[in-house]
Amino acid sequence: MGDDDEILRGVGPRLRQLRLEREATLTDLAEETGISVSTLSRLESGQRKPTLELLLPLARAHRVALDELVDAPEAGDPRIRPRPVVRHGRTFLQLTRRPGGLQSFKIVLPPEPGVRPTLQTHEGYEWLYVLSGRVRLLLGTRDLVLEPGEVVEFDTRTPHWVGNPGPTAAEALAVFGPQGERMHVRS
Repeated sequence: MGDDDEILRGVGPRLRQLRLEREATLTDLAEETGISVSTLSRLESGQRKPTLELLLPLARAHRVALDELVDAPEAGDPRIRPRPVVRHGRTFLQLTRRPGGLQSFKIVLPPEPGVRPTLQTHEGYEWLYVLSGRVRLLLGTRDLVLEPGEVVEFDTRTPHWVGNPGPTAAEALAVFGPQGERMHVRS
């Protein structure tokens, strides 16, 4: 299978990511681009191959360059230039470029000293390494405060919550499978 096929397979997830970052529905995007909801849905799910006629209006709607929409790698430069995504007050910087499979992120967690944790579960595993600050992990019946240099790995089917007890921002590296990425970055 060629690199072009791999790049095209990544277009659907990238389109969905861009739409969700804008908090737009398929209907909103259909009205903006003139592309039917069913075609947009099939593009995002990978059931329809992207064409230039479809990608040009989508790039305009998402206000991105066509090569960014396709997420084509820059020739000769392996550096990744992460773009921050803010979800639920947390900043995620994606450190991996290929769609699907394991994804790594740098996460900046603001202090949340008075937050009431809500434990969640989903399929997959998570790996978290604390760079700075303090990170609180509720994992089943355990309540852990992680310091810089500490690392955890756990099955996400165990009820869990990750937050920052303060007093300063915390930074961590995380590796998520596709289910974890959806839960934390795309929800």
